[in-house]
Amino acid sequence: MKKASMKDLFVSLALVLSLVLTASCSLLTDLGPKPSSSPLVTPIGSPISPDWTSPSLDGPSLPLPNFVAVVEKVKPSVVIIEAVVATNVRAGSGWIIDENGLIVTNNHVIEGADSIVVTLDDGRTFTVESVRADPVTDLAILKIDARNLPAAAVNTSSELKVGQPVAAIGNALGEGVSMKGGWISRLGVSVSVEGMQLYGLIETDAAINRGNSGGPLVNMAGEVIGITSVKLIDVEVEGVGYAISLETALPVIEALINVGFVVYPYLGVRLRTVDQAVASIFELEVDKGVMIRDVVPGTPAEEAGLQAEDVIVAVDDEGVTTVEELVQLIRSKDIGQVVKISYWRGSSQMVAYATLAERPPE
Repeated sequence: MKKASMKDLFVSLALVLSLVLTASCSLLTDLGPKPSSSPLVTPIGSPISPDWTSPSLDGPSLPLPNFVAVVEKVKPSVVIIEAVVATNVRAGSGWIIDENGLIVTNNHVIEGADSIVVTLDDGRTFTVESVRADPVTDLAILKIDARNLPAAAVNTSSELKVGQPVAAIGNALGEGVSMKGGWISRLGVSVSVEGMQLYGLIETDAAINRGNSGGPLVNMAGEVIGITSVKLIDVEVEGVGYAISLETALPVIEALINVGFVVYPYLGVRLRTVDQAVASIFELEVDKGVMIRDVVPGTPAEEAGLQAEDVIVAVDDEGVTTVEELVQLIRSKDIGQVVKISYWRGSSQMVAYATLAERPPE
């Protein structure tokens, strides 16, 4: 009885703490996508441009002298997005990744929209023709009928450093494009928002407000390094915002444009990172790894014999200590691939083999 009551208390406290995010959050991580509800989203199997390739840099980037120069370089590529959902208008931001009318934004900006209007920096407005969206990573691609647009320069974020100056540019508060400067506070962060776990995030103290979502986070060379996504809100929290790193986002962007959708390998478990507190509360024999919270029936995890409270410590002999590491590792595999899962059940170390499936729609 004591063990069960402690578990209930642990879950209750965690749920209370999760409310500091901008939307209700989930403690559980589902390794798979949720369908977008926007009627503009094109059916699966319809690419925008099968031969499109992501932009690349020719060499090291030289920083611009100040934020004024950064804004002058980037602002022409930033767009205002107005998504009409029922009778309401949702304001957001986006940025041009291709001169032929391809725009990157967040899925939550356009989700459920009946129509979407994009306003360019030069004042021209376009109605969005089609959308490709991936709710798992909170990313979306919009297509407008335009040519010769000022596409933003990009830079993957593998060389980013904590303390590096950055700028968030977007339609803050729905009042037009503005800029807020700050620094990178952390890298490789994950947060749970509306039941989705977002990974590979850049934490910044640059002010992020409603309407900034989907806009670019840029470095001092005026290059997009991330996509503004979420802000942490609490009476004791100040200056904590997150952007999806471009390093994480580019493969998804490419899939949405080239294929029209993103397919994820599926194990079928909900997870929690194990630390000393979790190990004590659940009376685990190990204090590092990823505990299975529950197993979805009829999934590769169930077929492999995995059970709730098993603690996964490695996949294909590659160690994992956090949910983020495990999710990223599973996503790096192929559908149909057999993976070796090393785990602890009680005091016994065991091995299971799971054949990863395609994540089914919910």
